[in-house]
Amino acid sequence: MHLVYQPQFDCRTSSVIGAEALLRWVHPVDGEIAPSEFVPVAEDSDLIVALGQWVLRRACRDAAHWNVEQGGRVYVAVNVSARQLRQGEFNKDVEAVLAESGLSPHLLELELTESQLMANMTAGVEAMRQLRAAGIRLSLDDFGTGYSSLSYLQSFPVNNLKIDRAFVKPLPEAGQPIVTAIISMAHSFGIAVVAEGVEEPAQLAWLCEAGCDIVQGYLTGRPMSSEGMTDLLRKACANPEPLP
Repeated sequence: MHLVYQPQFDCRTSSVIGAEALLRWVHPVDGEIAPSEFVPVAEDSDLIVALGQWVLRRACRDAAHWNVEQGGRVYVAVNVSARQLRQGEFNKDVEAVLAESGLSPHLLELELTESQLMANMTAGVEAMRQLRAAGIRLSLDDFGTGYSSLSYLQSFPVNNLKIDRAFVKPLPEAGQPIVTAIISMAHSFGIAVVAEGVEEPAQLAWLCEAGCDIVQGYLTGRPMSSEGMTDLLRKACANPEPLP
């Protein structure tokens, strides 16, 4: 297994401000195995805890390397499973990984889904508050796909909210009212909005005009190796370019 990173861009400045760590598995016989196949299997056992720890450690190490040249400004976003969040020592484990890698806490963003938090609301929110107090960023992933998103959003101490790609795909021909409402609501709570799955120039143009803060997708940047991220950031510093 290995990690690739998909860059995230600031809609206002067109600069790379972060990257999401994505797990990949190339089997020696069966070839590439989709995360949708192997991650649920890992989540049904304690394997996801060890796997998640490995991903976190590798992502923090890679991000620390990028930021040697970037002056500490590009964060890495790592997905966290429900089982990981329920581990009593999870917060301490995260802080230990940060200390080991040398990555500043504000350059780590942990992505959580609403369903994970709703499984144990009290423990989930308390864990999030402790992580935020340590300076770690938090993101609510796949927003809009859960039944209780609106009623519980104000309880989640998150920095970013990610609009699910299902809402981005029909833009700009359809779906504008939903996305506009999500952006407005998030901003009213002081939360930045990330649109994932951006693949068409028209989608990007509409999102920027609508006030979306951050975009991620094949149009702006495909998943790449850690070395690819280093090269991308180096080129962006030398020759800044607007988004497509």
